[in-house]
Amino acid sequence: MTFVRFVHFIALFWMIGGIGNTLVPIYRAWFEEELTIKIVLLSAAQQNYTTWLLPGVIATGITGYLYAGVLDMNVISTGWLAAMGAVWMLQIFILLPLLGIGLRRVRYLALQSEKQGEATDELRDALADNAPLVFGVLIIISVFVMTWLPVFKPF
Repeated sequence: MTFVRFVHFIALFWMIGGIGNTLVPIYRAWFEEELTIKIVLLSAAQQNYTTWLLPGVIATGITGYLYAGVLDMNVISTGWLAAMGAVWMLQIFILLPLLGIGLRRVRYLALQSEKQGEATDELRDALADNAPLVFGVLIIISVFVMTWLPVFKPF
């Protein structure tokens, strides 16, 4: 049981590191005026998204269910654990893909703008859309909810 707990904590730190490594460059790029720096930040965020955030969230979910199994908890009838599973499903199937799509779109438009030498109208529209910012905030909120559920066990 101690080994499974250790692996789960490593997965949690991996996920939190992925959130920070991905969202901080996104937020900085959003408010950066220099196009070259914006491209570097968005490329770093895209790489961190695929290297840290996605595997971290997947590993957290898998090791969390493994840890619940080792503790002999029923994932369905334990209300707070079922709610955590639902929030994780929301993260993995809705929030993360939409963050990735928005990030990829802005990055490609920034690279296209660099070829033209100035910010294009499409890039300005994509930056005004704020999709990666919104879904990044929703991911952070979902992590807070997933932290609150096992601590207070409301149901």
